[in-house]
Amino acid sequence: MCMSENHYGFKYDEYGNTREILVYTSGAVVASIPFVNKGTAFTKVERGRLGLEAALPPTVRTLEHQVENSMAKVNGKDDPIEKFTYIRSLFDRNVTLAHALIKSDIERLMGIIYTPTVGLAVQQYSSMFRQANGLHFYPDNIDRAEDVLRRYLHRDIRVAVVTDNQGILGIGDQGAGGIAICLGKLMLYTQGAGIAPWHCLPISLDVGTDNETLLNDNDYLGWRHHRLKGDEYLDFIRRFARAFRNVFPNALCQWEDFSKQNAFAIRDTYLHDLISFNDDIQGTGAITLAAILTAMKIKRSKLSEQVFLIHGAGAGGIGVAEQIETALLDEGMDVDSARARIFTLDSRGVVTIDRDIEPYKQKFAKDKKALPWLQDKKNHDLAKVIELAGVTVLIGTSGQGGCFTEAVVRQMAANSERPVIMPLSNPTVMAEAVPADIYTWTDGKALVATGSPFPPVLVNGQEQRISQCNNVFVFPGVGLGVLASGAREVRPSFLTAAAHAVSECVSRSEREQGLLVPAVSTLKAVSAKVALAVAMAAVKEGVDRPCVYSTFQHNQDEVRMKQLISKMRWSPQYLPLVGM
Repeated sequence: MCMSENHYGFKYDEYGNTREILVYTSGAVVASIPFVNKGTAFTKVERGRLGLEAALPPTVRTLEHQVENSMAKVNGKDDPIEKFTYIRSLFDRNVTLAHALIKSDIERLMGIIYTPTVGLAVQQYSSMFRQANGLHFYPDNIDRAEDVLRRYLHRDIRVAVVTDNQGILGIGDQGAGGIAICLGKLMLYTQGAGIAPWHCLPISLDVGTDNETLLNDNDYLGWRHHRLKGDEYLDFIRRFARAFRNVFPNALCQWEDFSKQNAFAIRDTYLHDLISFNDDIQGTGAITLAAILTAMKIKRSKLSEQVFLIHGAGAGGIGVAEQIETALLDEGMDVDSARARIFTLDSRGVVTIDRDIEPYKQKFAKDKKALPWLQDKKNHDLAKVIELAGVTVLIGTSGQGGCFTEAVVRQMAANSERPVIMPLSNPTVMAEAVPADIYTWTDGKALVATGSPFPPVLVNGQEQRISQCNNVFVFPGVGLGVLASGAREVRPSFLTAAAHAVSECVSRSEREQGLLVPAVSTLKAVSAKVALAVAMAAVKEGVDRPCVYSTFQHNQDEVRMKQLISKMRWSPQYLPLVGM
């Protein structure tokens, strides 16, 4: 049982799932608590017990009726940002109804609550601000971070998504608005993994912004200073990490949208001090590997037979390279041989060791002495690299819309009967190519996955869904698997296990159509499979322990672990309210 000095608390079953919500107040306050509020669905008994008699019209609606009514309101709005605003406002009033609404058509509404629409919400955060969500730490309050976090103990926080707002969705430094990304990610943790929304906490580490437009905007709500850098920045992150670990030692901390070098440095610094991972690096790597693994099944080929080119050597791109390397090692290759098959390319061409490059790029940098053709600058052109290196898998994380030209794609088709081409940059306008063009230029033979959602296209006369390499297939299941296993850290093997689990969710008939990842509509089932794979990877690595949120003992047994994972998951249904 979770008790608190607040107006509500939670009573759990043996699996750590909420069985009842305890209400310590009555009257209008009850309806103002989004985790408690049922709106017109409060039963007559609850209305009497909680002092809501006459506060609501007499008819009691079902949750299903409320969802229909809410969906009609969503459908009545033409502008995506208006749809976003409505769903977020509903979430602020009635969390259960908001999640039931999203669940009813997640394939469509995920594009509203997250990418691509959330990018607009980030940019308009200050001007459209209505209600505070999550926590904003900045230099004036970071010294009190531990006290602030302790106010949330009554919610038994299990997952936090934490950003410093610098590397948002291909639109860069967005200051305080970045917390909207955290809110969206946590809604997907609930939809996929079933982690109840009261166990989720979005956190912005507002260390300033170098976005001059924001600094000069009278409406801007963030800490109005240029970004902290160097030791000041690292000290700020250190103080937050220490406070989070002290207050929530068993919770998962997902780092989100940090700049390239900071993303790697923070991930590696707190690998053992916090239960943490970076979704932009590791989640992107895992979902991309999942699509590649599916492509290998379709091609009936091995990873070790491919040559990979990652166009865009930022956090996501290097994260993909790291995950491919891990998978190649699993196939029996040594490190040098694996890295020899992975090329990275940035704005200056192929990344080579003779250049002054960021530390995170170094392990995949090429030696011009070993590859003499790299000594000619003309050979650093994308199409030329594909030709000379014999690339068979092309991955775009560059944010350069349209850079996979017809010449580039046709060269890929010349190298492989079934080339794998993955324009992963977000949002849609920054995609390296559109699927319809890729299929046209390869006579429908390419195996394609995108980062942004695209409508179905005609391929060889048949309408085909476009596989979306969305991290949502990975991070919710990773989070649930870590929580269920009690893992003390997030190991690289967890992400590899997640990638294989996602790939296994693509059916034979889907593979026959050339699809590389599952449909978003299967998110809940995919997340369960990922969670089990991650939990058992933790057992295999010996970093598991009894789940602190549950009295049910999984005893390192896969069947019982699966049972625990299933029972831990919250679904958007109204819970009994017990007046205290």
